[in-house]
Amino acid sequence: MGRTLENKQKIVEELKKLLDDSEMALVLDYQGLSIKEMSDLRTRLQSSNGICKVTKNTLMRLAIDGSDSWSDLSSFLTGTNAFVLIKGDVGGAVKAVQSFQKETKKSKTKGGLFEGKLLSQDEIKAIASLPSKEILMAQIAGALNSLPTKVAVGINEVPSGLARALKHHSESSES
Repeated sequence: MGRTLENKQKIVEELKKLLDDSEMALVLDYQGLSIKEMSDLRTRLQSSNGICKVTKNTLMRLAIDGSDSWSDLSSFLTGTNAFVLIKGDVGGAVKAVQSFQKETKKSKTKGGLFEGKLLSQDEIKAIASLPSKEILMAQIAGALNSLPTKVAVGINEVPSGLARALKHHSESSES
């Protein structure tokens, strides 16, 4: 039994909403993956706010129709596709997909789109190699915290250096 027009329209609206909420989309060829493996991928993506959606290419084409930021996805809409839609921790989600692909050796990434720009395979790998959002925030906080410390040490060093110079001068004039 096929889907009704009303059912398809609901799916397209859901896809549009998911795309509007997403920062990045990856297109995976999921041919050969079992239901258990797809569930495993979905579970891995949950921690980084990623969603794996399997839908017909025609329904995805309707969802991206008229959208400037997602229209380039149409170049990937052939064959068996799973769409990984990511909001939030982009690097973590891409890492999760790549580790899943490494373990199963069944799925491959066809391509991706980030902020309206098509991504090459190298760019997708580069995103996966980025540290997580929490680590980046800690690094920035550490860098910001070290700056006032260095300024305070520098300011404190001026009077200390002056005192040492005066002491050295007084000792040299006494002899």
